[in-house]
This record gives sequence, structure tokens and C-alpha cells, in this order.
Amino acid sequence: MVNPPVIAIVDDDEGVRKSLASLVRSLGYEAHTYESGVDFLQQQPEDEPACMIADIQMPVITGDELQAQLVAAGRRFPVIFMTAFPSESMRQRVMAAGAHCYLGKPSTGDEIIRCLEDALAAHGQR
Repeated sequence: MVNPPVIAIVDDDEGVRKSLASLVRSLGYEAHTYESGVDFLQQQPEDEPACMIADIQMPVITGDELQAQLVAAGRRFPVIFMTAFPSESMRQRVMAAGAHCYLGKPSTGDEIIRCLEDALAAHGQR
């Protein structure tokens, strides 16, 4: 049996992590949750996710700083950003750096599913 794609969920809000993980699992994917960018960066590179859903506003390492560190390390996979404080300047910055989607919080399940499925399809993971 083929292993389902792993979706990394990086958010400092436990409720958001749980609800996103539930949504991801309902689609047949495997969800790995991390409470911070630091937690995610501690994983081994051979455990790359098929996609990441990450918050922008997190302590220690913000979502855009996490993205910059991943890009600098050559770790490339689709990233979907979600933020309760959307701004056009941040959207432009993360999209220019390679983000797949930029969503405000709250987002509908349909919006998240569309972004996730588009990201996986674009990277041959579906």
C-alpha cells in the first residue's frame, strides 16, 4: 500500500493545529503537527512533508522566517500560509519566495482543501 502524503501543520495555536489535522486526515492524508517553526526545523531532512500549512504570526520564528530558512537550506515543498493578520505586503513577500497560497484566518475548509489539493497536484503528490 502506498503511504499517503504527509502534510506538516505548523501553528502555535493548539486548536488550529487540531482542526487542520482533522481536516487533512479526513482527506486521506497524514498530518504531522508542530507548535513552532523551531519544532519543525528539528526534524530530519529525509522526513520532508509533501506540503506545509503554516501560520505567519508565531513566536521565535515567524512563518516567513521559517520559509526563508527552508529555502536557504534547499528544502523545497509547497507552503500554504494562514494568518489572522493578512496584509498585501506579507502576501507579496511570501508568494515571491515560493509560497503556494496565502489565506486569512479564519478560512473555510473548502478554501484550505482547494489550496492543499492544488499544491499537491502541482508537485505530483496527489
